[in-house]
Amino acid sequence: MATSPVERSANRASSVRRVVVASLVGTSLEWYDFFIYGTAAALVFNTLFFPSFDPLVGTLLAFTTAAVGFVARPLGGIVFGHFGDRVGRKNVLVITLLLMGIATFAIGLVPTYAVLGIGAPILLVVLRFLQGIGLGGEWGGAVLMTLESGDPRRRGLNASWPQVGVPIGLLLSNGVLWVMQAVTDEESFASWGWRVPFLLSGLLVIVGLWIRATIAESPLFEKVEHEGAKTRAPIVDVLRSYPREILLALGARVGVDVAFYIFVLFITTYITTYLGLPSGLALGGVLIGAACQIFFIPVFGALSDRYGRRPVYLAGAVGAAGWVFAFFALLDTGSFALIVLATVVALLFHAAMYATQASFIAEMFPTRIRYSGASMGYQLAGIIGGALAPIIATALLSAYRSSLAVSIYVVAVLAVTVVCVLLARETSRVDIAAEDTAYPASARNRTRAG
Repeated sequence: MATSPVERSANRASSVRRVVVASLVGTSLEWYDFFIYGTAAALVFNTLFFPSFDPLVGTLLAFTTAAVGFVARPLGGIVFGHFGDRVGRKNVLVITLLLMGIATFAIGLVPTYAVLGIGAPILLVVLRFLQGIGLGGEWGGAVLMTLESGDPRRRGLNASWPQVGVPIGLLLSNGVLWVMQAVTDEESFASWGWRVPFLLSGLLVIVGLWIRATIAESPLFEKVEHEGAKTRAPIVDVLRSYPREILLALGARVGVDVAFYIFVLFITTYITTYLGLPSGLALGGVLIGAACQIFFIPVFGALSDRYGRRPVYLAGAVGAAGWVFAFFALLDTGSFALIVLATVVALLFHAAMYATQASFIAEMFPTRIRYSGASMGYQLAGIIGGALAPIIATALLSAYRSSLAVSIYVVAVLAVTVVCVLLARETSRVDIAAEDTAYPASARNRTRAG
């Protein structure tokens, strides 16, 4: 029996909603797993896995092991980007979620330095590397599923939903660690309490896999597959034909990454190690800021559809560059209310950039290589940005004993982001279903010439 136009429209809307929900849940679980490590590194890894060093140096080493995950992310983007462009977005998402969950669960079982000696931090590095590979493949698939499945006029909003997974994951990870700190004393938390959030990821992965199994493949990928337009080596095509877009995506992303990890991760080190205040002040501030960001991100995603990607992106970058000085000044007061204010406003500016960058970066590339291109530009920035930001900030604080040097560092990297966004084209009105108009004429000419 044939369905009516109204029924077909309702079915399409329901399918898009399932894709959005599945991508959001899966991405939230991935980021929960990834953030647990970073927060635990700031709280306890320095003493449990690097006990023979000065606390600040131990924290620096703990952040270095955390940085391994960022180094692995481009590799994950390349590997899973290839398969995402070759065999589809959906299957790759299931694999990346499973990989992340197993690695995170295993971290919860790693013996400490007191038990295993040097083998303990080595195991941490290996498992963190696997986390990074999983997350490196996750982002591109989740964003493309929502970007390529919904209303073309709402691509900014649709692609922003997987980005909401970051504050949800942050909220879950910090929330569980906060609860564990509240229900255990300091000795119990250091002994076993920190492990509980890692072990919980096993249950979360089961839920995520179940949800992901209910969604359909991206219609734009199916169209490319049906037309036989897939490329045999997506990453080679990206590097040969789109080097400018890769560099612009990297530059547009790097300042966002640095600002974020200063605002939500380095804050714990600053408050506990430098100011000598309870870690609960930092965790509580980040929890409230992350909760607010859940609402901020889709709002800015919708605004990027209305006013364009670049204006919203630039507003966030300029705002974050100005606010970073006030951010540390408010932390210095030691007032919980002002720490919350500092974090909420910082994450408001971050949301303007982060909500927009999903569609902005993905729209730089045509469908047949979009997974590889978007993942590479996005994940390479993670090495320069997220991997190094806590390390550089901690080193600057140790050397200068002042937050001013950290603020200048954040502003300098955000300036790179501003320049790259200005150099990139506006993508909000591009018809990505028509590949000939989905990327600049210069890129099309390079492709023909090759």
